Formats: sequence, structure tokens, C-alpha cells
Amino acid sequence: MAFGNFVVDLGKALPLGATVTGEGINFAVFSRHASAVSLILFESADKKSPRTEIFLPKEKHKTGDIWHCSIRGLKAGTCYLYRVEGPYNPEKGFRYNCNKALLDPYAKAVTDISSWDLGKCLGYDPAASGRDLSYSYYDDTDEQPRCIVMDDDDFDWQGDRPLNYPLRFSVLYETHVKGLTACEGSGVEHPGTYRGVIEKIPFFKDLGVTSLEFLPIQEFNEREFPRINPRTGGTLTNYWGYSTVAFFAPKGSYAADQSPGGQVREFKEMVRELHKAGLEVILDIVFNHTAEGNEQGPTFSFRGLDNTIYYILNENQRYYQNFSGCGNTVNCNHPIVRSFIMDCLRYWVVEMHVDGFRFDLGSILGRDQLGRLMENPPTLELIAEDSVLSATKIIAEAWDAGGAYQVGWFPGGRWAEWNDRYRDDIRKYWRGDPGETQHLATRLSGSSDLYLRDGRKPFHSINFLTSHDGFTLRDLVSYNGKHNDDNGEENRDGGENNYSCNYGYEGPVINPAIDSIRERQVKNFIATLMVSLGTPMILGGDEIGRTQGGNNNAYCQDNEISWYDWSLLQKNTGLYRFVKEMIAFRRHHPGFMRPEFYTGHGGNYNAIPDISWFNEKGEVPKWDKIGYCLALRMDGSKADTLADQDDNDFFIMFNSGPKQVRFKVCDPMPGKKWVRSVDTGLRSPEDILGAGNEKTLLAPDSYLLKERSVVILISKVL
Repeated sequence: MAFGNFVVDLGKALPLGATVTGEGINFAVFSRHASAVSLILFESADKKSPRTEIFLPKEKHKTGDIWHCSIRGLKAGTCYLYRVEGPYNPEKGFRYNCNKALLDPYAKAVTDISSWDLGKCLGYDPAASGRDLSYSYYDDTDEQPRCIVMDDDDFDWQGDRPLNYPLRFSVLYETHVKGLTACEGSGVEHPGTYRGVIEKIPFFKDLGVTSLEFLPIQEFNEREFPRINPRTGGTLTNYWGYSTVAFFAPKGSYAADQSPGGQVREFKEMVRELHKAGLEVILDIVFNHTAEGNEQGPTFSFRGLDNTIYYILNENQRYYQNFSGCGNTVNCNHPIVRSFIMDCLRYWVVEMHVDGFRFDLGSILGRDQLGRLMENPPTLELIAEDSVLSATKIIAEAWDAGGAYQVGWFPGGRWAEWNDRYRDDIRKYWRGDPGETQHLATRLSGSSDLYLRDGRKPFHSINFLTSHDGFTLRDLVSYNGKHNDDNGEENRDGGENNYSCNYGYEGPVINPAIDSIRERQVKNFIATLMVSLGTPMILGGDEIGRTQGGNNNAYCQDNEISWYDWSLLQKNTGLYRFVKEMIAFRRHHPGFMRPEFYTGHGGNYNAIPDISWFNEKGEVPKWDKIGYCLALRMDGSKADTLADQDDNDFFIMFNSGPKQVRFKVCDPMPGKKWVRSVDTGLRSPEDILGAGNEKTLLAPDSYLLKERSVVILISKVL
């Protein structure tokens, strides 16, 4: 069929988006307040390719609030946009502009956006005195990226299904698709791509993590920050990706295959191959705002389809509520938007086979249409109770930029949460802050102060010490303050409360004494994380000592500041070995993955408590007077009550103080002896001994713990 000779049928209102049928393609888009809608079809993805516009008379092509048509003869790969007419009255919330071609919110792929100039997408005339109250007559159709029709069935999954490991058996690894392999020394054939991730599967298998949690991979415009690096003069970009353009579409520039739609096929290949290797895929997803920004932002999708429905507006509807800190806030609990969110999540699970989601600024999903926090938000409850998502991991960042802080209180039943209380308390303890030892005990035992009261379990606490947002673990022990000058904001950006310490010198050192303290502290953090009840998450690169030079907000650094330096794997072999062995240690011992909180009551036939606490003298601690030292005895009998599985007993000692301390070691069970598995005060390879290679104690009733160190003893029959 020659381009332009289309047979247009009425089509169907559902499903929304562009759907390949036996005869062609069905198009359906929501717009309640539009007066007219046209479908724009392009001959190809080429910017200069011919186009044709198909006007959709509402008498025939509108059902309820959905505009639709079916076009016979079209196939997957077809490129399209929408043109929507309606009222332009910003003070009433309406910002329709028929001169702005619009992306379909359900688009499953988008053409190359690397040169997309969002300034051409403004719905108003920026030179006019009224700015956003004015109207733009500039037609941006030829400059817009285009939606690409995809056939969901055109991929061989080879029997793949989501893995859906239980949270308590998981070790999460937060990483960036591009930054993982973008550096020249990454050793992959396809750097910075989904295929590059596939090439790193042997590394992940060796490390022992179970799940990769990717920073946003939904299509975003990396060129939206018009800022310059004051040191290099280079243009800064949106590296992290927290500014979504198309929620159903994988990021095109992360694909080695740059053919139209290649990003979808390559993303599926990555998921399939990761699953073959036993590795889950978790997506960081950003429903709290979009890249359209505030009233001065561009119009390229939601704003031009139905601004008053998709966004939370102020009383003066010219302006946007900004609980995201990024200009706008998605109206997540409007029924239409709620359906959009659910359709999106189901698509990524059913068609893309992902295993879970981390919801950025998740508290926004609990705000009503006036921006107020709700007691029982229907969107959060629906996500938690949805039958398709019932085995899918759902992890909330339980706060937002509007002042909501819901760690331990996040509504919706089965939600897990990023536990920043864990992060801060463990950081402060190992820094040597006074009064933090009692908080260490609470975090080690699963943060029952946060999760026990509403029936959730220890594994609902996502325990982490570092993440993309903040210092790397190496920088946490190398810098007292942030060094974000390269971000072009005069070091004003980024968090101030890092609870970090440089141990005598700011930044890199050649002093072996300082370097030794720093490496020991990194090991202390990792060891603490792996023996804490809860689900551990490590920041990718921490296992090899990755540094960002003290930048704790590298959102705009798509360069060596953020990229993995794989030469560190050889330089820091001792650190890598320690992290790898600690992950193996955790996964080998069900006691640290127990499904229930400690009770403090007898767990075996001798009525030994499941956990007991001691000071260095072997006495029950006086929590309000305890110093830097703490020990715990964990009874391993019936450690996993669900699987009726026993584990070893453990005696673990912590000393965050500046002096070595001799600990009294409690007696093991009759017929057993304590053996040393971990001592971060020793150099590699003595710092951690693999299963079967543990060493008996020279003095079984005491142990000399070096300053700033942790020791793990295991009971064994010898």
C-alpha cells in the first residue's frame, strides 16, 4: 500500500495506545476536554519523511473520552503522533495547542531524541509579555520524536518468566545501565547499552547478588539541563533519568541496536539473559512527575492531552503543585491516571517480564487531587492488591519533596521501603557518634520500631548504606563534605547531612594509615549490612571502591565521575573478595533471612533467646549508658520458621570506638565451639574466611577486638 492511501475504520476504544491487529493497527488515546483530535502518520522514522494527518470526527471516532480509529494495512514499525485541539485557558488549567504534536502516553518506543530541543515544544510564545499566558503558533511536528508501533508478540522469550524471588532471599544491586559499562576499560563489546549489561552477567554471578535495580530506563530527555560544567566547559546532561518522557518505552540510547524499535527488542534480550543467569530485573520508575515541568515547561504529551486531569494544579490552575521538586506533580489518584499507572506496571511485568519496581518519591502516589496525603490511597492499595502484580516486588521511596515522610508508615499493605533510618543510624554508629549503639541494635534486628506495628516483616525494610543519591561507600569514608562544584550550582545542591568522615584528610591519600582505616570502615559497613535483618541493597561499584570524587549528587554527570572504573576491580581485589564473601555468607545462613522479627524469647529446647545482647563485659547492656561496643548472640535453631530450617548460632561483636577492646565471649551450646568467620580488623584474606575454613579461637572465652572493627563467630561441632 502506497504511503497516504489509508483505509480508516472506526476502531475500538480499548486497549489504549497503538495495537497491532490482524488487519492493521488500532489507535486509541484519552482526552476528555479536547474538541478535535487528528492522528499524524509518518512514512518512516526519518525526520524529513512524508507525513499525513487523519482527522477523527468525534461523532464516529470518540467513545466516551477516548478517541480511536483502526487503519488497515499498517504494520509494526509505523511512526505516529497526535494533534489535539481544545481550549487554551491556562488560568482554568487548559493548555491545548494544536500546533504542538503530542506523544502517545502509551507509546512503547520513541524515535531518537538525542537532538530534541524542548524549547521548540513550548505551548506559549516565550518572547511574549505574558509568557505562558500567550499562545504559540509555531508548528513543531517535524522536530518532535515519534511514537513507534511495536508488536508485543514479535519476540522469542524462550519460555522466560519473571523470577520473583521472595524479598528475604534477595540481595539488591542498584546500578545504571549506561554507567555500568560506558567507561573505556569496561571490557565489553557494546559499552553503555543493554547488551553491555548482558556481557557483565559473569561478574554479577561471581559477586553473588540476586537482583539488579536499574535507575530509570523509561525514555527521558538527557538534554533538558541547559547548564555548563564550570571546570570543563562541557554541557551537563540528565544522567540519572528522573524525568520521564514516555513511561512504556525503554530508553533508546541505551540500545546498541539503533534501528526503530530496536531498544524494545534489546531490553527484552537483556531481561531474558539475566533471568537465565538467575538475576532479577527491578526498575526504578518515576510516576511522581514528568519532563513537561511547570507552567513554563514544554507541551509534548500529557499537558496537551488533558492538563487538568494528569497533573495536580493549584487553586489558580495556571500553576502546578510541586511535591516532586521538579515543577509538576502527577495526579496519581485520579481514576484516569490510576488506570494509566496500572496499565504501565502490568505492561512491564507481562510484556517485558520485569520482577519489580522501585517507586521514586513514592509518597506522591498517596496524595489526593488537592495534594493532600490520604489515609488509604486507592492507587497504592491497588498496586499492592493487583492480581497481576501479586508476586512483583514493590518498593517505595517513602517520602517526597513536599514534606511527606512515611518510612515505617507507608500505606498499602505489602509495600517494602527504602529505609533511610537504617542508612543514617548505621553511618552515625560507625562514624563513632555517641549514643548510636542502641540504634545499631534496632537496625540489626530488622527495624521493628518501623515495621512491626502494621504487620509487615523485617524484609519489608530495604536496608542500604549508599545509593545513587549521595556518596559512594568509598567517598563516605573519604570526605567530610560534598564536592559538587562540577554540577554548576556552586556546590549548593546535594544533601548536607551525610554522616561521613575523612579520617584526617579530605579526599584521596597516600597515607597508608588513613587508607587502612577507610578500607576497614567500608568492610564494617558491608558486614553490618549483610548480618542485618531486612533486604540488603548495595550501590553498584561499592564492591570495587568506586569514587565520585566527593560528588554526592551526580545526577548530571554522564562521564567518568559516574561511570564505573573497572580498573578498580584489580586494584581493590581484597575489598571485592570481602564483599563477595559477605554476600555468600548471608545467603548461606538462613538466620539472617528469617521471615519474622526476633522475640527475645527461647528459640530451642534450652530456651535460649533467639537474640541476646551484651556489652563488652558480657553483661546485659544499659542502653542509655552504653558506649561504642555491642555484642549479640543469635540462636540459629529454627531460624527459618517457614522452612523449618536450622542454622548455626552466631556471636557478633561491634566496636566503633578508637581503641581496641577485649570482649567476653559467651559460652556456645554444649558440644560446640566458636570459630572465627569474619574480623574486619585483619587484612585480606584473614578478614573473612569462607565456609569450612573458619578458625578456632585461641582464647575461647574472650576476643580482642581492634578499634573500628566487627567480628563474627559461628558455633560448630569440632
